[in-house]
Amino acid sequence: MEKVEFYKIVDKLILPLFTGACIEGEEESSNRDNEVAFGKKNSLLIKPSKADEYRLVLKRGQPFQAFEVNLLKSILAEINDISNLQLADDSYISVLQENAIEKAICQSICEPDTVSSMFGIINELQKWAVRTYEGKKTAIGIIINLSTDISDQEDALNFYDIMNKDFFALLSDGVDSYVEFDKKGNLLGYVQVNKVKKMPSIAPLEFEDISRYCNEKRIGIVLTKNGDFLIFKNRNLLFSKRAGNWNVYSHEEVIQLLSYRGNYSLKDIRRSVYYTALDTSFAYDGGCIVYLNKDMAESALMHINANDIIDERYFEIKKAQELEFAGRLYNLQNLSAVEAKFNVPYMTFLREQKCVKSQSIRKLINGKPFHELSRKLRQELVSMDGATVIDSDGTIIAVGAILKIEAGSEGGGRLAAATTLSKYGVAIKISQDGIMKAFYPDRKNGKVKTLFTVG
Repeated sequence: MEKVEFYKIVDKLILPLFTGACIEGEEESSNRDNEVAFGKKNSLLIKPSKADEYRLVLKRGQPFQAFEVNLLKSILAEINDISNLQLADDSYISVLQENAIEKAICQSICEPDTVSSMFGIINELQKWAVRTYEGKKTAIGIIINLSTDISDQEDALNFYDIMNKDFFALLSDGVDSYVEFDKKGNLLGYVQVNKVKKMPSIAPLEFEDISRYCNEKRIGIVLTKNGDFLIFKNRNLLFSKRAGNWNVYSHEEVIQLLSYRGNYSLKDIRRSVYYTALDTSFAYDGGCIVYLNKDMAESALMHINANDIIDERYFEIKKAQELEFAGRLYNLQNLSAVEAKFNVPYMTFLREQKCVKSQSIRKLINGKPFHELSRKLRQELVSMDGATVIDSDGTIIAVGAILKIEAGSEGGGRLAAATTLSKYGVAIKISQDGIMKAFYPDRKNGKVKTLFTVG
């Protein structure tokens, strides 16, 4: 494969799969080097074949995992097979290359004798993604049982026989109900996953039940009404297809990164922050979460309006800051106004300043730290316009805070808020298209850097 062609394939097909990844450059290689190998500092080294004398360096914020290396190997093998066909029709080649991603995903999570049936089921769901039933988009849920094979039964019905029929759209909703097939794609029955025993899983809240159900012997595939695809196995969301691009998830590595350079961090808080970002991502509401490092909350308060503060202890700190700042101005009239505003008890301040939002949120959270709130409430709080700011212990400082951002900040309000407060911890901006992007400061030069991108 020519180098120019390989660059195009990586840019078009591989980089979107690993959200946030980029080509950092290339290096020399020999035929002793594998087509895919781990590089330095969260990078992967890839080349089309062992014979090639160069390797591209792919880098992203979060570390690459072993299963991602295997996935890339499968993708490169499929793309090389397509290249060896020497086809002249570029549009046909493009379709084959896109299918190579889906086939490689199937190969990465199931045995060889199940790949064709899983690949076929995904292709059938692709057809449903662009059609309607009685004028409405439909959601469909599929389970592939990897431990069962009923191919020898006379009455076996294969997915090819039924998935293209109109009635199939009514058999599942992709949230609670699913149609189950065996490893060869033969119909097994109906599964209601909301009756499944509670088990640890990592998935968007809406799909937590199917994630729990899909252990190492089951694969869950969901087509949502907005055309997204989600794939579950090992009680995790492993892949999604959103806005036409497949994405791979490495949850635990991202959760670990949330304590990056922090002096103190509790596992439960990190996990709750990531879960909430994931839930907000799949709710398509957008949001901003700021998880402050220990001893950085006081500095972060400089950017938060007192009306948005919902914790009394932090309000007292903010009050002291406002009074000190007003005293520096050597303007007695201004100082008197600030003193009149702030020299009152916290609850009096909320009433006098008509801080209805802060009063309401205090009632809703009832003094609980962020990680002890329900996932649904956390997601709804983070979806408010503005930033949700929590300290290193999980205390909620502000919700829906419109921050005082630094001069020269670029991008939308949430991006500006995230980059401004990232100097005090990790700030995650969740865009309305579902991409989660976390920022942190480079201690060497103070510039904001991307910690991870998921989505």
